[in-house]
Order: sequence, then C-alpha cells, then structure tokens
Amino acid sequence: MQAELRRICKRFGLVEANHDVSLTLADGAPHGLLGENGAGKSTLIKILSGFYRPDAGEILIDGKPVAFRSPTDAAALGIGMLHQDPLDFPALRVWETFALGRSGFSAGRSRMRSELVTRASEFGFDLDPDAPVSRLTVGQRQQLEIVRLLSLGVRVLILDEPTTAISPAQREKLFAALRRLADEGRIIVLVSHKLSEVNTLCGKATVMTEGHVAGETALPAPPEQLVKLMFKRARHTLMHVPGKAVAAPAVCDDPSREKEVNGADLPKQRVVGDEVLRVTNLTVGDERVTVRDASLSVRAGEIIGLAGVEGSGQRVFLEACSGRRRPWSGRVEFFGEGTTLRSPYAYRKLLRAGGSFLPANRIEEGLVGPMTIGEHVALCSPERRQGVDWQRVHRESEERIERFGIRGRVGTRASALSGGNQQRLLLALLPPSLRLLLLEHPTRGLDVASSDWVWEQLRERAKQGAAILFVSSDLDELLERSDRLVVFFAGRTRVVARMDTSGAQVGEMIGGIGLG
Repeated sequence: MQAELRRICKRFGLVEANHDVSLTLADGAPHGLLGENGAGKSTLIKILSGFYRPDAGEILIDGKPVAFRSPTDAAALGIGMLHQDPLDFPALRVWETFALGRSGFSAGRSRMRSELVTRASEFGFDLDPDAPVSRLTVGQRQQLEIVRLLSLGVRVLILDEPTTAISPAQREKLFAALRRLADEGRIIVLVSHKLSEVNTLCGKATVMTEGHVAGETALPAPPEQLVKLMFKRARHTLMHVPGKAVAAPAVCDDPSREKEVNGADLPKQRVVGDEVLRVTNLTVGDERVTVRDASLSVRAGEIIGLAGVEGSGQRVFLEACSGRRRPWSGRVEFFGEGTTLRSPYAYRKLLRAGGSFLPANRIEEGLVGPMTIGEHVALCSPERRQGVDWQRVHRESEERIERFGIRGRVGTRASALSGGNQQRLLLALLPPSLRLLLLEHPTRGLDVASSDWVWEQLRERAKQGAAILFVSSDLDELLERSDRLVVFFAGRTRVVARMDTSGAQVGEMIGGIGLG
C-alpha cells in the first residue's frame, strides 16, 4: 500500500500551516514525521486523516486520487489517527467507545468486551471494559483509541505523540506492536519530538519546518543531523541525554532549612524562602488509586517533581493540592496563613491568594477552544468585572504574543494553535505575581526547543519566588528539572533529594522497590 500527498497547502486566516508539502508513505518500516511545534506536522496528518480539507494539492491512495470530506471517508479507506489528545466520549464506557465506528454496535456487548480484552492484552494494556471513559488517564485513553482503530482494520495508522503519557514499559510494548503491524504491511506514521524514539522505531524520517518539508533522511541518523533540519542549526545544548541528570545553576541555600519532610535533603542550588504549601497526612483518591498519609512541605523558589507510572496517585495528589479535589482526610495548607483546601471553593481561594494550576489537557481544561487569544487575555484580566477595554486587550495580547513567541494573532482561536503554542498561551495568561504553580506534564508533546523554552520560563518564576510542583511521565525531565522528587507507587509516596538519587534508583522506586 502507498499513500501520497502532493503539493498540499493549508491556511488558517493569515497563518499558512502547510505550503507546497509533498510526502510519500509506503508500507515497511514506520515513517517518522519530525519538526518543532508549529512546523505544520499536525495540520498535514489531519489532512491525511480527513479532519481538514487542503486548500490546494491532492491525496493519492495506491496511485488513485481521493478526496476526504470527513474522518469517516478516510476511515473507509483504512486511514486512522491517534490524536495527542484522544477524541472520545467521557460519558461512555470503555467497551462502548471501543465499539464506535461499527454499524449499530452490530457485534453486541459480549463480543465487544471479549475483543477489547484480547486486543488490549496484545499490547500489555490494562483496560476495564466496564469503566467509564471519564475515569481513564490520558495514557489509557490513548491505548483505548489504538486498539479501537486496529479493530476497525486500519491500514494506515498515524500516531501523534503516542508515548507522552505512557510508561517506558508500555512504550516498549507499543513499539513492538507497531513493528509487527509494519511487518504485516500496514503504513505506520509516527509524529514525535523525541529523536531517540524516532531513531529507534522508524526506517525513514521527514522533517518539517515553518510549513515546509525541510528534508528527508534514512534512519537511524545522528541526532545532530535531525536537529539541524528541525531548527536550521545544530543545537547541542538542547540534546537531552537519556539517563543523565543535568544540574541546575548552583546557588547558595539556607543551611538551616535543608532537612525537610521524610528526611530528604534539599540540593544546594537555589535560595528558597518561606513555606508556601504544607500537606499533612493527606489521604485522597479516586476509583483507581488511593494516596494515603502523604506529607510534604514546599517552600518558595523550590521545584518539586511528582514521579511515577501514570495512575499511581500523583494526579489526585496534585488536584488535592490545588483545591480541585477534596481530601478524604488530612490537611492541605498554603501560604502559611492557615488557609485550608477543604471547602467547595478551595480552588478560587488558591487563585485569589496567588496560586495557579495548569492541566495536562490544555484545550479541554486549560483553554476554551473557540475563544481567541484576545478573548482569553480579556477573560483573565482582573478588571473584567468593570467592563472590557478591547483596545487595551488588543495591545496586551499583541505584547504577550511577542513576549511568549506564540505563533498566532490576537484573533486566532485557541483550538487552531499547535500544542506548543497552546502551552505558551497558558503561560502567557499566568498572573505576574505568582506564589504557587501546579502543573501536569508541562512539556507533553513539545519539541526540544519548546520544552527548554517552557523550563526557562518556569525557572525564572522560581527565581522570582514561586514554588513549582509538577507531574511528568518523563523520567529525564524529572531528574533534570527538579530540586526534590516525590515518587508515587500504588498510592505510596517517598520524598527524595534529586541530587542524591540516580535515575536507576528512581526507576526502582517507581516500580515499587524501596517504598516500604
């Protein structure tokens, strides 16, 4: 089988996402699609999968021109796509979502449940057929969509950043399955910013930049070669070396405050201030996991990472710290003022006191898709209750677009931005005087340059005195960026000093070894 895109052009208002792009995809080894955020990758694969119509150019399947009016048309020809943020229905159960795309759920519940379990087990996925989709993690939702697409008989499987929310073990099982599918004659397209993964899995890569094809290369290839194509210059400082911790700038700490919760030592890297957040004997959970008797003290200027396989409790812990989830027992206090997060309006209290929360699902929870950048700026303005001065909002929006490097205009809708630019917009909307910032997967799905840019902003916030608490499924990011780590396994926690802990030791704790 062969799929070909010829001279594709696509424009959103004044932004040209794709310009004269040609790409040929054939069965065999998986094909990698690389490029920095905003390079046009997502637009191109959405055109191939029927979500967008090109303004110019054509699509050919096995040499025959085709026109897709919708994803249904693409699926009818065997083209399916796993989006970075899976498209599903939270109100449905897992087996019902798995059955979507079949005429009238023709196979019936028992057969659907049986087929779901069988296909999921092939990939090592643990999916409860009767669980509501709303209770699944992002990683589990991705897994569900993969097996659903395969059950529909797709011959072209497009994966947009599929490993950003799954564990290393799940990633290896996924890659083994993708290799098997490629050997069986399917076309596999992997869109990723992780050069090591593309080098490991794919036999060829196409690199895009600023809406154009910058070049193609056989794989594996030296990372520097791929970076040159992606960013037009070698960026040795941006190359993340797996398993190697990169030390943060060394700054004097207050020796009197080194010893903290669970006996963990703070690294002597940054001046830290007063206590901002105190968690005492916290018990909180959901239908999948319960975190019991967790305690933590966070001080101004600290960056603390929450590590663990997704679903181990770090999300419910962070939600409890933000006031978005009510604790079952224990206390969450912030800013040393005795204010607790037990009331139904706890999150509002956090916001008023200088705290903020950035979720993993940027467009579902963090932004309002149909609203423009300017409307988001107006919505976050403290003077909005007195009326909106749209001229001032326009000026402020332009300033933030320039300062944060957002590829869009004041009138660009949030849903039209790439994942990296959505994250830039979220950071641009944060209040200037920030005391506590809680984040889920701050660089999920971002390329190397965008990831480093995000952390430049976060480190600057920490230097200004903000305490930062973040969840990540990327062990290298946790080791490189954190002062301390809170490791989660099945609801159990342990606080460790990052500088005194190797990646191998953290990996063992994530697997449950050494957590007591």
